[in-house]
Amino acid sequence: MAVIKPVTADNSAERSVTVLGSTGSVGCNTIDLIRRSPERFRVDTLTGNNNVELLAQQAIEVGAALAVIADESRYQDLKSALAGTGIEAAAGRRALVEAAMRPTDWVMAAIVGAAGLAPTLEAVRRGAVVGLANKECLVSAGEFFCREVAGADARLIPVDSEHSAIYQVFDFERPERIEKIILTASGGPFRERTLDTLTEVTPAEAVAHPNWSMGAKISVDSATMMNKGLELIEAFHLFPVSSEQIDILVHPQSVIHSMVEYVDASVLAQLGTPDMRTPIAFALAWPDRMEAPSPRLKLEDIATLSFEAPDPVRFPALRLAREALDIGGSAPTVLNASNEIAVNAFLKNGLGFLDIAKVVEETMSRMPRQNLSSLEDVYAVDEDARRIATELTDAIIG
Repeated sequence: MAVIKPVTADNSAERSVTVLGSTGSVGCNTIDLIRRSPERFRVDTLTGNNNVELLAQQAIEVGAALAVIADESRYQDLKSALAGTGIEAAAGRRALVEAAMRPTDWVMAAIVGAAGLAPTLEAVRRGAVVGLANKECLVSAGEFFCREVAGADARLIPVDSEHSAIYQVFDFERPERIEKIILTASGGPFRERTLDTLTEVTPAEAVAHPNWSMGAKISVDSATMMNKGLELIEAFHLFPVSSEQIDILVHPQSVIHSMVEYVDASVLAQLGTPDMRTPIAFALAWPDRMEAPSPRLKLEDIATLSFEAPDPVRFPALRLAREALDIGGSAPTVLNASNEIAVNAFLKNGLGFLDIAKVVEETMSRMPRQNLSSLEDVYAVDEDARRIATELTDAIIG
């Protein structure tokens, strides 16, 4: 069930904003854009995980009314950092949820991982316009989350560059005229390496993404192409297309961010430099557009754009993601949770690079499909999958 719909708004009105996850990469870029257009946005609430210093600095700089730190042990530190500013401080998981419930016009959902599910869900339930950067909402809880979006008449605007690109060229009024959508992928740093050499890949090599500046976990997902598998699942929930209508194409230059092919053989694409501030700016200002400091695209400097089909042998994560999508129910939840455990074990505990997909596949095989009707169901499956994946990684590492 697709959850995206056109959004209308009064472009002349000041927009009140909540940024869930303001101290992460997406959150920092959002703050950067807001700082550059203070006349357009009023920041009400910011939340962070445990970086008190940065959260307090951001809150003071943009004049937020409330700052929330997820780590309850850092409450006094945050309160002290905000002393005398008039900015309220709060801490803990419940405070994150309450932050999302505050009546702002627009919410950036950028809390990484399962911790972002409950706050984002509350923003949806009050019918907010949500800039969605949290993958778990649509990967781990897709079917349940989409029902909540539809029931609350909330609006989702994708922040991932690929889904933002599709959004910008997708004809929502006539979706039956769309033949397929094409997610582009850089292919990561190992797209030209032979399979036998991938056994020797180190974490340092895997996090060295050729185009994008990302965190370690997302960079590893790019190297395995699991990130594109997760985006496949997201695209299925975001847009009114079938899973068979979603293709993946490797595009090493990361200039074309994704495409939509129509029944008349026209292919519409959104292009730009690989800078997350472009899709964030699109989501933040929608249905208007705002200036962004992203480097301008100069095709004459790039000269060549190349494309290739992903190698299913080198990138088994793509097959696993499609299988999870086809199975439905709890399968994508298991895929995501087991992948997080395996990637963490690769980064910190010596799990082999090729073992990441093996752990995910074995975890999926051990967990039968379940229907997910509540957030508690999602959390229970997520916890079981993490436990099994941890047992598997421990057995491999020895």
